[in-house]
Amino acid sequence: MNKILLIDDDVELTSMLKEFLCMEGFDVTTANDGITGAQLALSNQFNLAVLDVMMPKMNGIETLGIIRKTSQLPIIMLTAIGDEADRFFGLESGADDYVPKPCTPRELTARIRAILRRTQSTQNSTHAETELTIGDITIWPEQRRAELNGNPINLTSTEFNLLEILARNAGQIVSKKELSEQGMGKSLARFDRSIDVHMSSIRQKIGALNDGRDRIQTVYRMGYQLIKAQAIKPS
Repeated sequence: MNKILLIDDDVELTSMLKEFLCMEGFDVTTANDGITGAQLALSNQFNLAVLDVMMPKMNGIETLGIIRKTSQLPIIMLTAIGDEADRFFGLESGADDYVPKPCTPRELTARIRAILRRTQSTQNSTHAETELTIGDITIWPEQRRAELNGNPINLTSTEFNLLEILARNAGQIVSKKELSEQGMGKSLARFDRSIDVHMSSIRQKIGALNDGRDRIQTVYRMGYQLIKAQAIKPS
C-alpha cells in the first residue's frame, strides 16, 4: 500500500482528501504545518507528499526547500488557481508537479497515481536493464540513478523521468506533448510551461558540453533533444 503524506493547514480539506484517498487504497498521514510536514517527509516512510503552498509559520515553498536538501521524495504542490508565480517557483525549487486549488479529490488522485506509476515501474521491473550512456552521462533506469562524469546527478522524480526519455531518444527531437504524457503522466495543457521549467532545472544540473553548448537543445516549436555525441575537449 502506497503511503501518502498530505501537508496543508486546511484541516477540513485534508480530512476530506484523506478519506477519499484511503477509499482509493492509499495509506494517508496528514500534517497541518510545514515544520511537522518536513519532519515527516524526511522520515523515509512515504512514497509521495502533497504540499500546499499557502501555510502559516512556514509556507510550502520553504517546506519544499528543506525536504529537497536531503530527499527526492516525489512532491505535488497545491497552488492557488491562476497563480503562475507560485507554480513556477515550486517547480524550480524541486516539485514534481502541481495541482491548482480548488481541486477535486479525483483529480488529485489521478496525479498521484501518474507519478507513482512512473517512479515505481522501473523499481518493480523483474528483469535487469543495462545502463544508458550518452557522452559523459550514465543512467541506470531500474535504480533511478544518474551520473555525470561519475558524479551523482541530484534529480527529482519527474526530472529523472524526462532525462531518461531524452536519453532513450538521444539525437532525436522529443515533443513536449510526448514528454508530458510519458514523463509526467498527463496531457500537455495549453500554456502549460511545466516541461520548460523542468528542462531548465535539468540543464543546470548537468551543465554544458565542453564547447559551451547545452546538452539539451530546444528545437523551436518542436520539442527538446539530448545531444548524442559528446564534444571533444580542445587540447
